[in-house]
Amino acid sequence: MGGKQSRGFSNRELSEASVIQGSRSAGNEQAGLSSAAERIRRHATVHFGYSTLSLAMRGLDDAPVELWELRELQKLNLSMNCLCSLPPTLSALDNLVVLNLWGNNLTSLPPEIGLLKKLRVLFACRNRLSEVPEELGSCAGLEVLSLANNQITSLPGSLAAMRNLTKLNLSHNRIAHIPTCVYSMKGLVFLQLACNRLETIADQIQDLVNLKILIVEGNSIHTLPKTLCFLDSLELLNVDFNELQSVPVELYLLSRLRKLACHPMDKGLHILHNPLLKPIKEVLQGGLSSLYNYLKPT
Repeated sequence: MGGKQSRGFSNRELSEASVIQGSRSAGNEQAGLSSAAERIRRHATVHFGYSTLSLAMRGLDDAPVELWELRELQKLNLSMNCLCSLPPTLSALDNLVVLNLWGNNLTSLPPEIGLLKKLRVLFACRNRLSEVPEELGSCAGLEVLSLANNQITSLPGSLAAMRNLTKLNLSHNRIAHIPTCVYSMKGLVFLQLACNRLETIADQIQDLVNLKILIVEGNSIHTLPKTLCFLDSLELLNVDFNELQSVPVELYLLSRLRKLACHPMDKGLHILHNPLLKPIKEVLQGGLSSLYNYLKPT
């Protein structure tokens, strides 16, 4: 998130802020709320020009209700807590640009998240999400979306409106087919689908003309569509640990895959641990150039 935590912002202060209204009369209720909100606001910082607040690793079961008063916040970090839900009042933070929910116990996202029109980055990985609300598609300015390590099987069609999305991480979920809406995200540069339940990649993959990194390792993919080979911006293709017996002869068209790669972060073609049939397996021992020479028509 980039926002540094202020010293002395203790869990006790959070608890006191959350219960302060219990010690006030009904006539002073609103004053108590504002006072508690101010106690939280004091620990917000301005970092790289953004109003930033980190409540990470606080052991929170619920976010303080006063938090939703801080409408000026642009970056909010609630990661590594014990949150099971978020209230509809999340929508009050309508200046949020970055929202980090990583590492909680969320089983759903509130529909009101769609009202965060300025949101550009959403981290909701390592939760217990089984679905994503359709309203998230209203966050058309979203550029980075991570839903990794959840229990998601698909995405709503409304997310097709996310034409500004450049990075999408759906790894470690329960996805059997790449959601149709993904093929409409024409701005995607990075698509991560490792460790799902994929068996195929649809021909529409060719619509992602800006894609540079595609990671589908750890699935059960049997074949690659030849349309994948028309993605001439592709610099990293990871199909390790699948069920591939062969590759499309058009693979040599992917000229930016410059080598057979082994390290997970290396650019190039990752194709280890597949039941490739002869002569592909032997050809691969000569490197990517040998494979391309083998595939090119004579």
